Amino acid sequence: MTRQIIVGNWKMNGLSRDSQELVKAITSGLPANSADVVVCPPFTQLGLLTEALKPTPVKLGAQDCHQEVSGAHTGDISAPMLADLGVSYVILGHSERRQEHGELDETVREKAMAAAKAGLTPIVCIGETEDQRETGEHFDALGWQIKGSLPDGFNGILAYEPIWAIGTGLAATTDQIAETMKFLREELVRQFGEAGKVIKILYGGSVNAGNAATILPIPEVAGALVGGASLKADAFLSIVSAASAA
Repeated sequence: MTRQIIVGNWKMNGLSRDSQELVKAITSGLPANSADVVVCPPFTQLGLLTEALKPTPVKLGAQDCHQEVSGAHTGDISAPMLADLGVSYVILGHSERRQEHGELDETVREKAMAAAKAGLTPIVCIGETEDQRETGEHFDALGWQIKGSLPDGFNGILAYEPIWAIGTGLAATTDQIAETMKFLREELVRQFGEAGKVIKILYGGSVNAGNAATILPIPEVAGALVGGASLKADAFLSIVSAASAA
């Protein structure tokens, strides 16, 4: 059985001391035969944590990258820059980026291509709104996001995060997750053929220590993209333990 992967998205949280203490607590508390673990701190902490994580099995991820290698893009960071720092993964197309920065599927697709070219594993996020879920349009929305956001030959990770569950404390029900995961796998195979059978799919959206053991064993769930709970070592380690046992 392939090991699950737990990705901690710290979002815009953590100063240097906070980040070092959190990483120390996480790395020292990992269970035996742990699931794969990735932490994605803010850009300002990447260089600092590269050294801290070197002797540990925990991998370093970033929360975004620009689609260009270099150029006049004030405030942006390219995929090669991240790779140069020792970053292994990068989250792309998170709903907060799509909503707050106007990112389109096409932009996410270009970023995923840039990340892969730089040797990073892209974690591409998709998800439906509450209105799309209530009107039964959620599968159409997800299908279009897969088609628009994932480049040909995609060999990264897909993260399903229902937008209405992010940061709200409202995780999707197990039936909703199972039904959606089944659809996503079928859609990946439809669009990518045999390669679509092995693309890992993570669930995200208010995953916490209390519901991880219920969510992670659901068929096709290969792990979780964790937000708020990744900022508390005990909660994050509980999720890692649940993934290790799934």
